[in-house]
Amino acid sequence: MPTSRLPGRFPRHLTAVAAVASLALSLAACGGDSDAATTAGSAADGTVTVGRLSNGAARQTTLKVSEVKALNAELPAAIRKRGKLVIGVSALPSGSPPLAYVGSDQKTLTGSEADLGRLVAAVLGLEPELRNSTWENLFVGVDSGKVDVAFSNVTDTEERKKKYEFASYRKDNLGFEVPRKSTWNFGGDYEKLAGRTVAVGSGTNQEKILLEWQAKLAKEGKKLTVKRYPDLNSTYLALAGGRIDIYFGPNPDIAYHTRQVAATPRATRTAGEFSGAGASLQGLIAATAKKDSKLAKPVADALNHLIDNGQYAKWLAAWNLSDEAVAKSEVNPPGLPLDNS
Repeated sequence: MPTSRLPGRFPRHLTAVAAVASLALSLAACGGDSDAATTAGSAADGTVTVGRLSNGAARQTTLKVSEVKALNAELPAAIRKRGKLVIGVSALPSGSPPLAYVGSDQKTLTGSEADLGRLVAAVLGLEPELRNSTWENLFVGVDSGKVDVAFSNVTDTEERKKKYEFASYRKDNLGFEVPRKSTWNFGGDYEKLAGRTVAVGSGTNQEKILLEWQAKLAKEGKKLTVKRYPDLNSTYLALAGGRIDIYFGPNPDIAYHTRQVAATPRATRTAGEFSGAGASLQGLIAATAKKDSKLAKPVADALNHLIDNGQYAKWLAAWNLSDEAVAKSEVNPPGLPLDNS
């Protein structure tokens, strides 16, 4: 994925926007989770407005999405009877544009992931109910049954398949972000991380990859320091202040951020990319449901309906993520191996 590939206009005042989003999310949080739900962006007539309240991060696009009754019939009986799809999104504590964050009304969940959940719900003939949480509580919600399916940049991994089933919908590419003045580049070689301090999200797939690289370097007598911060705002403050050398995270986040800060003293750049499934396999982002819930197939079928109708492409284009398109949604495709070395 090219450096800073996301086109379009974005708000110039990242700090102010992020602070507002962080405040709104913090107010909604209770013990790291929010039971507040939102259905904004969908309507009874089957329209879904993609990019609504996006703070300029997306091109607002209204799509007419009709229920496919044959796909509704595939749903587990309890969900079909309820008429509602409870969708988990991780946007606490401070959001992660363009994937998931609080919109310009300072209360409604927006982002590419929330919008795709709404589109899938419309195809399945269900009312979307979005539930916000921290990353860790996203999985707790799925495990407990409070959440039917997560649309939250979750990487398909063989380890996660022990507990979850997947319907893929986007390529998973990770990126390395450095201050623009830095001369460091990844170049596909983990040994270039020796002697560096790298920040990564706790409990994420990229953390797993980074820790394996750290272990390899340790065996070679080399040091890689790994740091974790509670949110992206803290991470970027550390990067700007020189407390870390590199941020390793989802490429959409990084591409968005580099555009946001390009004209500021805190300008950054992408210093390389890596597949979320390791060096030998293209990683995939997938809708995530509890194993044996029988949700992955109807969700994948709904996604393929959106792909065939061109609405999937319009969703990606609205969020400037077209380079991450997949040809089709698959149920439980090969994911990050148990040993990703």
